[in-house]
Amino acid sequence: MSRMRVRPGRVHGRVRAPPSKSYTHRALVVGHLSAGRYRVEHPLEADDTRRTAEAIGRLGTPVVQGATTWTVEARGAARSRAGTIDCGESGTTLRLAVTLAARGSETVRFTGRERLGQRPMRALLLGLRSLGASSQVARGGLPLSIRGPIHGGRIRLDASVSSQFVSSLLLTLPTLAEDSRIDLVGSVVSAPYIDATLAVLRAHGVQVTRRGRSFTIPGGQAYRGRSFRVPGDASSAAYLWTAGAVAGGPVRVDGVPPEWPQADRAVLGLLARAGATVQGEGGAVMVRAGRPRPFTVDLTASPDLYSLAGVLAAVVPGRSRLRGAPQVVHKESDRRAETARLARAFGADVERAAGGLSITGRFPPRPVTLTDLADHRLLMSAAVGALAADGPSLLGPAEAVGKSFPGFWDALRELGAEVERA
Repeated sequence: MSRMRVRPGRVHGRVRAPPSKSYTHRALVVGHLSAGRYRVEHPLEADDTRRTAEAIGRLGTPVVQGATTWTVEARGAARSRAGTIDCGESGTTLRLAVTLAARGSETVRFTGRERLGQRPMRALLLGLRSLGASSQVARGGLPLSIRGPIHGGRIRLDASVSSQFVSSLLLTLPTLAEDSRIDLVGSVVSAPYIDATLAVLRAHGVQVTRRGRSFTIPGGQAYRGRSFRVPGDASSAAYLWTAGAVAGGPVRVDGVPPEWPQADRAVLGLLARAGATVQGEGGAVMVRAGRPRPFTVDLTASPDLYSLAGVLAAVVPGRSRLRGAPQVVHKESDRRAETARLARAFGADVERAAGGLSITGRFPPRPVTLTDLADHRLLMSAAVGALAADGPSLLGPAEAVGKSFPGFWDALRELGAEVERA
């Protein structure tokens, strides 16, 4: 595994956002559930999305991966040939594919990397069991086996640890013969991701009625349309916009249309509160450094911003507070603990209080040597902070960005950052 040396310096310029990981996952599921050939245009080619493409291939729907279009060869009631599906580190793949597998009568076994087995699945499995599935889970969470077929019905679903449980059911239940209803219990986290799923359903003519915390889903529906163009990714753009805020700018990112819900577009409001100048509208937004000021933010709806917000707090003089987002402890790492470690490495004072972090930042931050950042979002956040440090930083493993933003290092270079393999 390689390491990257990131030297401090101004970044500025204009780049296009890479395709959305969240929408690529959803489009692949739609293609699997469709009848006939379906095109995913402008998909994100990354570790996680390839896992979902492989998963639906194992479930009977091959995916031909071209340069700019992935063609999903749906075959209607294709029989699963899955046996075992390896989800790698992709929690989205596991949660979406488990419900897809439960449509069939064959046992499908899911495996993945060690951390994936620690990510919550219980609420989704309980919901699927109430619809007729049977499942077995090994100690440690994986392997996990599921067998259907499921039928429509009413589910009480705990969405307090992941919105992906809701999205998984919303995508699949309309294709069952019977009507269904989902009633959410407990707090709901990452709600904009549910909005994204509903937007995909509407785009394909699938009807779901939402009233408060309940979703009514008529059965016997079919996905209409033969293609979906994946929008640019606000989650990836967030790192580039924040780079503009902490390292001069201006940085303009194109291709993130607001009509497609994305939780991490919330970073723009956060950067404005932290003193950056945010300009633009629609799919093109520019960010430049302003007069930094500390901030308070609740990240329950945008948990993937947690480590980035922590680094931003570490480079802004004064005391900032990160609140909410209890689900971050279940991500690819315990991101609350790891964000605290990262902020301290940059020289910030960090206190843990009331389920959140209080971070007193300094400018310029110290350079860091952190070559064990296997969590992609921690690594990219560290690289952004390193642009403002008072010396070069050494980060790795560089390949970790391939999980969600394979072009991250190239994008920083395109903006003028001095980034090199060490």
